[in-house]
Amino acid sequence: MRARMVASVFCGLIFGAGLVISDMINPGRVLAFLDVAGSWDPSLAFVMGGALIPSAVAHIIRARRSAPLLDSRFYVPANRSIDWKLVTGAGLFGLGWGLVGFCPGPAIAALSTGRWEAVLFVAAMLVGMSVYRLSRRQRLPGYSAN
Repeated sequence: MRARMVASVFCGLIFGAGLVISDMINPGRVLAFLDVAGSWDPSLAFVMGGALIPSAVAHIIRARRSAPLLDSRFYVPANRSIDWKLVTGAGLFGLGWGLVGFCPGPAIAALSTGRWEAVLFVAAMLVGMSVYRLSRRQRLPGYSAN
């Protein structure tokens, strides 16, 4: 359990450092990427393209292993269908990203800057997550929100 925690913190730090180095914690850069009709900044496309490399390597490794190093199985979603929850969630994510230039990972990393926008975004995100968990718990008897 301790090794998993250390590995999780290490991976989170690497991810956060990548976000800081690539300046993806700057909502202005993200909004400039989304402004294709104005002063478009393609740097986010290069960051996304670069992220495909470790993702492809991880996919190859997963195909060759029966389990990850620090757990008994891989946790891969089995549901591949497009339903209203997926479409609604993707729409909300896109709206939030397009309106303020933050998504969850960069917003959490941006907390290190002390910007009020990042603090407000993360607070709103936590409220939304809590409301979802509470509503889910009330709809499903015996639901465990681990």
